[in-house]
Amino acid sequence: MKRGNDSPHGLAVPLDPSLEAVLTRLETLSLAPQFSVQRQVALERTLRPYLESSEDVLRPLPEEVDLATLTVYTDFYPEDGQLTLIEQLRDVITEHIPDEERRWLDPLKHSYMDLLEVLPVEPADAPQVVSLRSIGDGIQVPVQGGEYARELSAGQVLLTRIVRDPDDPDRGIGWIAGSALVLSREKARAVLDASREWERSMEISSGSFVLGEWQEFVKRFGHVVLWNFAYLRLATLLNAVVHIRYLTREGAPFLYVLALYDHREYGFLADGLSAMKELEVGSLRHPVMPSGQKEKPARVWIQRASGEDGVESPVARLTLTPVQLIVECDTPDRLNAIKHQLASTFGYSLHFRGESLAPPSRELPADQLTRGESPSIVVTEEEDLALVRNFLDAAYLEWADQPLAALGGQTPRHAAAQPALRMQVAELIDEIAHHDFGMLRLGKPAFDYHVLRAHVGLV
Repeated sequence: MKRGNDSPHGLAVPLDPSLEAVLTRLETLSLAPQFSVQRQVALERTLRPYLESSEDVLRPLPEEVDLATLTVYTDFYPEDGQLTLIEQLRDVITEHIPDEERRWLDPLKHSYMDLLEVLPVEPADAPQVVSLRSIGDGIQVPVQGGEYARELSAGQVLLTRIVRDPDDPDRGIGWIAGSALVLSREKARAVLDASREWERSMEISSGSFVLGEWQEFVKRFGHVVLWNFAYLRLATLLNAVVHIRYLTREGAPFLYVLALYDHREYGFLADGLSAMKELEVGSLRHPVMPSGQKEKPARVWIQRASGEDGVESPVARLTLTPVQLIVECDTPDRLNAIKHQLASTFGYSLHFRGESLAPPSRELPADQLTRGESPSIVVTEEEDLALVRNFLDAAYLEWADQPLAALGGQTPRHAAAQPALRMQVAELIDEIAHHDFGMLRLGKPAFDYHVLRAHVGLV
């Protein structure tokens, strides 16, 4: 199973049957009532980054949980004064433990977390011994091979725990303790550097420089290495979320960032938008029938940019109606730039009414977000319509009580209470409804304008 990217992933490695039996005994002890609270304390410490992340955005990989559980067995000293699990199994005689299992207790006790680079192997041959080298101290470690070696490539790094084979102390051959995390050399180096930096910070703050040896550090603080692996995954996730590409069914950028302005200077705005060099004249996707103001048709301007594939696509669209300007963009940054340009060009001729920066709500699998490339989401028409509806609902929530340029600075509610202006308010709402944003964007109405009429007392 070769990966097409360097996203970290897990690896399961078969264990020696007697070693597996010992781990099963340790698991049973850790779940016993007298130790279960300490087990929870140890796991919460080791998996802390996931517990600290908000809203459960990313779960630990099964192999991370396995490695965290191994720290409970081998590295954790209970806070309530109990013996460690290995000491309990080794020294407290409650049942007979066969010698073939007991011989693994000391190798387990002396094992530690490590970052181990895979040295050149021949995966097709499934070698009986795989050579690994710690990137922490450069010590080479041969381990029992097998079918799992087919998944490995030279240069990959395993975050795992090695248990030395008690029957072969001379050659120093070990066993991968059941689970490993596979990282690229670059990501492994990032985990190593972050762990070493944590070590230096701790030594400086404590004034004690006693952790210079890599093996001593990871034996006592192997959970910190797992922390930094988790932080690496979380950082990759956040980076992927920032760079998600929202696309239309045709593969063009989906313009989910929206803003709404009102105005009363149609000609001035049309001339100004036409003069902007970065904009080109576009056409309505869903033409509307002429309104009462035939000399003021809805007009469109488009900004284009090249995508990752080098193809130019619309990344912003500005639609001018007789009483509103609607801005659609592919990113919040682009909207921010356009807003500044509109403000500097048109000043108080435009009156900002609201914006929407949130993309369509869509849950992506964590593996897609952490695979090292920008994920893409194709937005459906139903999601698009829901986005527009939510935007208009928010934009028109306080419309009745906002001063409008088209009403001479009066609020629609106040103007509708005046007989001389009541018809003007009704015509303004009819004009907005005629150029409903949903009709212009999707050919479907996106707002019930009876709501506005009711708010101002016209119905």
